[in-house]
Amino acid sequence: MTESYYKPEDLLKFSSIGDDAPELWKKFNEWYGEVFKEGALTEREKALIALAVATAEQCPYCIDAFTKTCLEKGSNTEQMTEAIHVASAIKGGATLIHGVQMRNAAKKVEL
Repeated sequence: MTESYYKPEDLLKFSSIGDDAPELWKKFNEWYGEVFKEGALTEREKALIALAVATAEQCPYCIDAFTKTCLEKGSNTEQMTEAIHVASAIKGGATLIHGVQMRNAAKKVEL
């Protein structure tokens, strides 16, 4: 088995990033906590969004954390999979629309 750059146990070390910048870490945590509180969206909906973004951004730590959170908030794998498909469709569409930029640049060169 090959070793991965990402190690699941590193997720538990996340707070160590604040060791050398405790005030910034404190502010991040306060903001992060507020973002995930129940509001216009439920905590469950926010967790599904977070899982979809984490997957699109390919953050294995966030995928692990928000998979667990989604399950704890009452989501099932069918709902989580659908959320990931939504993120994938948006990311794919965003990639394709940037093709217009390529076409614009190509037209300039072709002149």
